[in-house]
Amino acid sequence: MTNRTTDAAAPPVGRAVPPWRDARLPVADRVEALVSEMTLREKLAQLVGVWVGADPEGGEVAPHQNEMTGDPVDWTEVIAAGLGQLTRPFGTRPVDPVAGARSLAVSQEQVVAANRFGIPALVHEECLTGFAAFRATAFPAPLSWGASFDPGLVAEVSGLIGASMRAAGVHQGLAPVLDVTRDYRWGRTEETIGEDPYLVGTVGTAYVRGLERAGVVATLKHFAGYSASRAGRNLAPVSIGPREFADVVLPPFEMAVREGGARSVMNSYSDVDGVPSAADHALLTALLRDTWGFGGTVVADYFAVKFLQSLHGVAADEGHAAGLALTAGVDVELPTVRCYGEPLLRAVERGDVDEALVDRALRRVLRQKVELGLLDPDWSPWPADLDALSLDTPEARDAALRLARESVVLLANDGVLPLRADLRLAVVGPLADDPMAMLGCYSFPAHIGVHHPDAGLGLDVPTVLGALREAGADVAHARGCDVRGDDRSGFDEAVAAARDADACVVVVGDLAGLFGRGTSGEGCDATTLELPGAQADLVRAVLATGTPVVLLLVTGRPYAVGDLAAGAAATVQTFFPGQLGGRAIADVLTGAVSPSGRLPVGIPADPSGQPGTYLSAPLGRLSGVSSVDPTPAFPFGHGLGYGEFTWSEPRVAGTTWATDGAVELELDVHNPGDRDGADVVQLYLHDPVAQVVRPVVRLVGYARVPLEPGGTARVRFRVPADATSFTGTDGRRVVEPGEVRLRVSRSSADVSAEVELELVGPPRVVDHTRELLTAVEVVPS
Repeated sequence: MTNRTTDAAAPPVGRAVPPWRDARLPVADRVEALVSEMTLREKLAQLVGVWVGADPEGGEVAPHQNEMTGDPVDWTEVIAAGLGQLTRPFGTRPVDPVAGARSLAVSQEQVVAANRFGIPALVHEECLTGFAAFRATAFPAPLSWGASFDPGLVAEVSGLIGASMRAAGVHQGLAPVLDVTRDYRWGRTEETIGEDPYLVGTVGTAYVRGLERAGVVATLKHFAGYSASRAGRNLAPVSIGPREFADVVLPPFEMAVREGGARSVMNSYSDVDGVPSAADHALLTALLRDTWGFGGTVVADYFAVKFLQSLHGVAADEGHAAGLALTAGVDVELPTVRCYGEPLLRAVERGDVDEALVDRALRRVLRQKVELGLLDPDWSPWPADLDALSLDTPEARDAALRLARESVVLLANDGVLPLRADLRLAVVGPLADDPMAMLGCYSFPAHIGVHHPDAGLGLDVPTVLGALREAGADVAHARGCDVRGDDRSGFDEAVAAARDADACVVVVGDLAGLFGRGTSGEGCDATTLELPGAQADLVRAVLATGTPVVLLLVTGRPYAVGDLAAGAAATVQTFFPGQLGGRAIADVLTGAVSPSGRLPVGIPADPSGQPGTYLSAPLGRLSGVSSVDPTPAFPFGHGLGYGEFTWSEPRVAGTTWATDGAVELELDVHNPGDRDGADVVQLYLHDPVAQVVRPVVRLVGYARVPLEPGGTARVRFRVPADATSFTGTDGRRVVEPGEVRLRVSRSSADVSAEVELELVGPPRVVDHTRELLTAVEVVPS
């Protein structure tokens, strides 16, 4: 197909190019030229999205949203004054990618032709586990990113996601999620990268860099505090102290803004201490913009502006809600026009809302469109090589497989793994032969495809059973039970298969869904951390046969499987490893790949044992003052391989560390085994005495070290003193002199060596200009 440029994008020959289309002018001048020409209605049109085709009755929209998507969209009317964003043209229904891109281009031509200035819409899509479009590669879920401890590979993956989005005509991706897991019962735990802010920040920043380098606007979400909701319930209020908020919740967002260059932020649905994020000027303007220097757009989580009235009760009507959000710093209302349309227009005309606030948001929106090239004279809505467009390329599948392999975590192994080729193998469990077991809730098949079963998955998704058979294993299979429900009628068949085998792989865990349709995912919160349904009893029944059991967990959250793991010959944890996850798991089980994943979240020992993360103070751990033991069955950072790497003692020059300086620590990592592998060196900080209660340890650096057999690498960490900072008693972040210890560790609970240091010099108050990263260098030797 020949690409086309709309008449509005390129003025007729002989007509002067308007200043907003003159690419030679500074961006600010082009923006001001537009602002000065626009009517109020035209301005507001740039601050809203439109969601065409969302079915309020078909399950595509969330609870409380269906009442706001039921009115049919009059396309001609809604684009007459212009349009800020188009919402999920690929991610609303199954559509062939080429047909979808062609339809989008036609829609853009109509948008450009309808408004006086020829401004196209910015197009956004979900991209948490890949471009959430039909027939697009489904990558591992974010907990798997964290399990890989490999920011470089995550950046490669997000770059491929971004390239596919741009090729289809999409400009903005609603990812990554930078919420730090605080309660595993929260349904959206699968969307988080883990429970440690440094891991979340570094891996999330890598994702941002990859997406932004591909030319797609990355959107940080959910800003901020969403994952700290009471009892792990979706949208529940957040009761959190300012110190925990500053030291745990905010750092990943700050890192992604300052180090990653993210160009958009999405507000959280939650209220923190009674203030909804969408109405929080201190958060969205004073901190994000005035302090951190963020210059991009703040977009509303879907219907978050309306929720200020309908759910939070801080606004009397839609105009009031619009004024609160606009004042706080929300620039764009998504997913469709509700409050920033007629209600805001009337509020401005009455004098209730200052038009200067509209202009402030408008400048940010237009600046982003200019920077994306949407107002350049040669811009075209028609993608190059449209007829060859593919969203599931060999390159993307290769990266998805590599990330899935790196994210498989071997928790325990008595020698049964890797499986011998001559074993008679039974593979049982409800997820053994279910392709949906591999996919997170924001993958297209789980998010949208389930409502359109006739369309199929759109992808080839090997199951664990299929991949093991493909690898040549002699496999018997029985389902045993469903993921949910109490039906145990299939237990006998599974037990018989296990009894007749030399080894049995039991595949249990979650199915992702939305708002109760799954056991993990948005709105699928849990009251207990026991495996859903009868799955735990199925595992116990199989263990009772005496056949060596490999317990394989495919989940969206960590479950308390301490007693099950204790009886198993090996335990393997995966977190929705994507469309090539089944193959990656088979590669690890058969020994084609040595496992190298590490836990981004702890595995609890007790299903009702007061969920908490490893970032606990001494009294948050086992003590004589409580009968509850919160010690996890497997701690954050834990993971085994098929051979143990050896580490040298760490080397540090001297025993003092200036409060305004950095310390350099190095060690040698050696692979004495006979197979390729990778180890993860983790560096934790222990601060024995501080002016406020501190976590016993917290991660300040890590290095993934791949080595061939017999190989050795030198790992160097440069840790800035700023990494020791915390929020002090006066509310300011401080680097405090005194004794500290750096612990070179295999997990948060497995210390290999400890280096005692003395921070010397005056106390230092630090701010957003502090060093956020520990520099890491891995040098083969």
